[in-house]
Amino acid sequence: QVQLVESGGGSVQAGGSLRLSCVASGYSVSKLCMGWIRQAPGKEREGLGSIKSDGSTAYAHSAKGRFTISRDNAKNIVYLQMADLQPEDTAMYYCAAESGGYCFTAFGYWGQGTQVTVSA
Repeated sequence: QVQLVESGGGSVQAGGSLRLSCVASGYSVSKLCMGWIRQAPGKEREGLGSIKSDGSTAYAHSAKGRFTISRDNAKNIVYLQMADLQPEDTAMYYCAAESGGYCFTAFGYWGQGTQVTVSA
């Protein structure tokens, strides 16, 4: 079993930054694919990016240039650093984990989500 706990969300003004954290237990993040997904009210879930077990990262177009995914293997934490936030970034942000050598196919484990609100 994998359990994920997110934190770091909050309210910021446009142009601000936030770093979201996802603390994993039950499995090492270095052996998983970890993804970040967001969902705004009334909209579909949007994958933002992922970090594979080998440490390589991939980003959705909407996240490139502003969002950075990293991890601390010793602490078993995955981060989403967000810069230059805009009101359209307002959403619930989730981290998720996938095992078995796959990535962004079917995340089997999800955090509870953390709210990010960006005001103009």
